Amino acid sequence: MVGHINDKGVTELGVGLISVGWMGKLHSRAYQAIPLVYPELNLRPRLVHAADTAPDRVDYAREVLGYSRGSTDYRDVLADPEVDVVSICAPNLLHREIGVAAAKAGKAFWIEKPVGRDAVDTAAVAAAADAAGVTTSIGYNYRHAPAVERIRELVANGELGRITNVRAVFFNGYASEPNGALSWRFKRDLAGSGALGDLLSHVVDLMQYVVGPITDVSGLLSTVHQQRPILPMGQATHFAVIEDGELGDVENDDYAAALVRFSADSPGAGAVGTLEASRVIVGPQCGLAFEIYGTEGSASWNFEQMNELKLALGRTGPNQGYTTILGNASQGEYAAFQPGPGNSLGYDDLKVVEAKKFLVAVTGGEQRNSTIQEALADAEVIAATAASAVDGQWHQVPRVPGATFGHETVQAASDA
Repeated sequence: MVGHINDKGVTELGVGLISVGWMGKLHSRAYQAIPLVYPELNLRPRLVHAADTAPDRVDYAREVLGYSRGSTDYRDVLADPEVDVVSICAPNLLHREIGVAAAKAGKAFWIEKPVGRDAVDTAAVAAAADAAGVTTSIGYNYRHAPAVERIRELVANGELGRITNVRAVFFNGYASEPNGALSWRFKRDLAGSGALGDLLSHVVDLMQYVVGPITDVSGLLSTVHQQRPILPMGQATHFAVIEDGELGDVENDDYAAALVRFSADSPGAGAVGTLEASRVIVGPQCGLAFEIYGTEGSASWNFEQMNELKLALGRTGPNQGYTTILGNASQGEYAAFQPGPGNSLGYDDLKVVEAKKFLVAVTGGEQRNSTIQEALADAEVIAATAASAVDGQWHQVPRVPGATFGHETVQAASDA
């Protein structure tokens, strides 16, 4: 068993963190929130060891976040016998190295998406995790939004009828400023793809989670801002703006799009759709949104209005068109955070849900967390989209064994 049970019957889990940036802070706060939000689980994460190449971030991890120890070498975290689970929040180029090392060290790990620069990196991490038999969880946090969980149920239960088509986008303006810094996210050897892997991967994961496996894609990529001012690694973030700086080339895509077909043996039952992502768009700030259309109804959601969904049921009658439904206790994990309907959850709360699902799986409970197999299935869609953008042809997406996205569980529940 991972962790140990103390004299009060609470399971304590030692936490290690690799990379103390924005996402590392979110992971840390999510672990700390578990006893408060989910006291019934009797889980108590303990922040043990954090690592970062920047000494000031190591100091921050100890002095502010509350980690007992700090290091500038991630290997020290993996070698620490008090660390039971590890959060890997490093840049994409390090995901393969650190993920494989964590698996070989026998540590369950929660790693940020897209798990490496490409499907080859993700497959290597998946193979190492499978060989070691460690529990994994992936940072696809948007799937945990209560409204998303509710729409997923509507699809799985057939309340929208046969799903005919979907539209899904992630329009994010984080790189819309032409003088936005040339961070690692814009370099192919560091990040791999651009908006394709960074943003469209979220869209792909959501659609595979809500609708079903994607089987075929046709892709298109575009780079809008060809050069940006150079930002040294580890200084500021990709939101930084640099005036009159030395320019460097942007090496990956600003915009990505895909036409997709869904598997016939899934809740989506042969649906088709369009997926888009842009990191340079002006207007939407975190515009992750989707529309699901079926023969008996439709549903839509936008992260910028995260706590509400729009639902239309039936083709005729006095209430045609969309009804707006506010967040309430019937949706996903909503009740763990708020006592009544209409009270809002935020981005950080989704990471708490993600931490909860990870730790429940680690300690032998139900497997509702995103897994490395699902991350690989998402990466295969991204790889097929990139290949299609080069040759202009439709590409078939390889199926990944074990990547069910929980559809079997949902279907079983609806049949009960």
